Amino acid sequence: MIQLDYRNAKPIYEQLKQGLRRLVISQAILADEKLPSVRELAAHLAINPNTIQRAYRELESEGYLYSLPGKGTFAAGGSVGKEERKTELFHCFDEVVSELLYLSVPSVSLKDRIHYLEEGGINP
Repeated sequence: MIQLDYRNAKPIYEQLKQGLRRLVISQAILADEKLPSVRELAAHLAINPNTIQRAYRELESEGYLYSLPGKGTFAAGGSVGKEERKTELFHCFDEVVSELLYLSVPSVSLKDRIHYLEEGGINP
């Protein structure tokens, strides 16, 4: 499910967010599918429940998850909160592309990379 690297400089909650986000995007976790409770996932990963809660809360604010009081946390379907996330990601995209162009990466290489990812490719 989710791999955590305790030697990585990236905080555990960020690694958890990235892993859960990847599972939702790849539809390994389907829309409206219930996620493990904070306690279950904390026990499974042997980390503090507050870390899980923080990751869930941030993914909810990004539109990837939603919670129902007394029922749990679920993968989001539709477009709830996704427009804000798209805007944020396009800003990051613009910064990365600008730097790649500055480093003389041809725009055709960037287009090829996008097409590769559209076809289900994984970053080499």
